[in-house]
This record gives sequence, C-alpha cells and structure tokens, in this order.
Amino acid sequence: MNISSAIFDRSAPDLESCPDESLPEFAFIGRSNVGKSSLLNMLAGKDGLARVSPTPGFTKLINIFTMNKNWRLVDLPGYGFAHVARQDSARFNEAVLEYLQHRKNLSCVFALIDSTLPPQKIDLEFLEWMTGHSLPFVLVFTKTDRVSSVKVQENIAAFMDRIAAWFEKRPEIFMCSAITGDGRRELLGMIDKSLVEEPGEAAEESEPSAADVAPDAEDAPAARPKASAPVSHPKHLRRARPW
Repeated sequence: MNISSAIFDRSAPDLESCPDESLPEFAFIGRSNVGKSSLLNMLAGKDGLARVSPTPGFTKLINIFTMNKNWRLVDLPGYGFAHVARQDSARFNEAVLEYLQHRKNLSCVFALIDSTLPPQKIDLEFLEWMTGHSLPFVLVFTKTDRVSSVKVQENIAAFMDRIAAWFEKRPEIFMCSAITGDGRRELLGMIDKSLVEEPGEAAEESEPSAADVAPDAEDAPAARPKASAPVSHPKHLRRARPW
C-alpha cells in the first residue's frame, strides 16, 4: 500500500464526536511512552501527522486521520500514565473503552507493546479486556532497534506465553521500529488486505442471511473469557480478526 494522502479529520473527546461510520477504521493504542506517535508518523510517511511529545500520556483525545480517502487511522490515548491514572478504574480512558466497544466500523485494533520490556501488567490487563469483548486485534512490538534481536525475541516469547491460554489461535504479531522503518510494509500490507472485499459480498450484505443472524460455531471467535456486548462488525471487516 502507498500512502498518497493523510489528512487530519478531528480530535474527538468521545464516541459521539467521531465522524460517521462510512469508512473502515484502524485504531492504534498502547501504554504511554510505547512510541505510538512516532510509529504513526512512520506509517503515514509524514512527520508531524501525530504529535510526538517527550511527556508520556500527552494524547488525551481520539485523533482521527483519513488515509488515501478510503480508510481512517485512529490514534487512541495511551493508557497507564501514573499522573493521570491514580486508581485502577481510571487506568483506561472511558472514551476509548466506549469507542472500542461500540464503534461498528472498527476493523482492527493495533495493540502496541514495548519490545524492550518484559511483559507489563497493564498491557496484559488491557489485552485481557479486549479479548473478553471479542475485539479484533493484532500485536505490534515497537522499538525493536533499541535492544538486541535476542532480547526482543525473549520479551516477545515471554509475552506470548502469558496470553497463550486466552486463544486457540494466537493473535498475529508484527515487529517494528519507527527509527529504521522496519515493519512498515507489513503493517500497511495487513491494512490493505483487510480493505479488500470478496467479489459479490456487498450484494450479500444487502439481504442478511440466516448465517448473519445466527453465525455457526465455525465463524465464532476462539475460546476466550466471557464476552459482554461484542462489537457488531460488517462482514468484510470481521475477516481482519486474527482468530
């Protein structure tokens, strides 16, 4: 995928302030200081698209960008910044949770994990929450240029071991560096693939079938903690799920 245009749409304080649901959206989220803004600028090939701040937790609003005029990149506030999250109940931005649970055109969440660190409790808590709500996500391990490749692989293996019991098939994994550009082609390729509809599917969606009303076990997400109010994604967006 080539990025021919990256246009800022708006900063939304809540779900109601987000744009209409006419375009598929790909949301990026991670612990504060995971390198999200740098990664988004690297993906877009546009310095300054997402503001990079030396202060962790700088992003407080849901920032939305229209890419190539046919999909949206969504920059979600980071979680776990100590000066903001003084209680467990405040660790995750309420507007973000509402967006993730109820945004019908959300195609996939890119969960960013710092590859230089061993598994962090707050990352595991957030992924467990997303799993429990049947949200489609992939894992993106950032800052792979900061430590040796051996250490990166050790940290990724340890992280995957911690979440292995949650899935029959583990989420897709990407490794990237905003400094070297590693992982850009793979991440954009994943987005590009999920945007492609199967021939004739649009016509099928105009008349819901019995399978749409009551999906069989083969179409259901893999075993996970009890889910509550999963997002109802359009058929062609559900194919982006890693399970």
